[in-house]
Amino acid sequence: MIYLVLAVLSSALVAITMRIGKKFCHNNLSMLAVNYIFCTVFAALNTGAANFRIEKSSIGLGIIQGILYLTGFILYQYNIQKNGVVLSATFMKLGVLVPTLASIFLFKEQPTALQILGVGLSIFAIVFINYEKGTQRFHLKKALIILLIVGGMTDIMAKVYEQYGDPMRKEQFIFYTFLVAMILCIALAGYKKEKITKNDILCGIVIGIPNYFSAIFLLRAVHYVLATIAYSTYSVATIACTTIAGVLFFKEKLSKRQMLGLMVILTALVCLNF
Repeated sequence: MIYLVLAVLSSALVAITMRIGKKFCHNNLSMLAVNYIFCTVFAALNTGAANFRIEKSSIGLGIIQGILYLTGFILYQYNIQKNGVVLSATFMKLGVLVPTLASIFLFKEQPTALQILGVGLSIFAIVFINYEKGTQRFHLKKALIILLIVGGMTDIMAKVYEQYGDPMRKEQFIFYTFLVAMILCIALAGYKKEKITKNDILCGIVIGIPNYFSAIFLLRAVHYVLATIAYSTYSVATIACTTIAGVLFFKEKLSKRQMLGLMVILTALVCLNF
């Protein structure tokens, strides 16, 4: 359970640092590229040259996850422009459905009735918090559905590796993930001719630290906790932590809907962990 808690805290720190970084950085791809460079170097150092082996599952699954990492970011930015922040954030977070359902039907995990209730409450809370009545209506647009699927597929790669990968090569799997994402991101930033600034470098490094640890801790968490529980807890607890941080540090005010949604999240967390 400690790995799941650390994964949640790391993920929340990514969101918080990215929020702070928006004030100083305007080149998203450049900042993201620096983040991936840092994560790649850190993963390489933790793996160590002596421990590197040509291992197909680490390379293959790492390449797939690296592509999904960057694809998810691009899709999220695209959907924000086309469908607004509310719908984009909602469908991205609803990606938790993919690993949750896959864990039940593909990996034959059997959560308790209370934990199933927690999963349901989690999904309800995500939609409830992000949907503001009278602002936007939900439409099943292709771009949003693709965002949900890609986000969910990115999350489930940790469970896939835990099932089929070499347990001794977890750091190597993370290394290939960030290496591929870094190469693709640098290429895309070069294609768009984004100039990198000192602020981009600084923000990228600060974001890279919790980003690396959120990936490695989640990978370890699914080894000890049912994936159906791990992913739902990871998603809703991150939302709760970032919401609380927004109130405490950024002086955000919660609407009645958000406060009620936060209470539902806390209830879901209790159900998921019994």
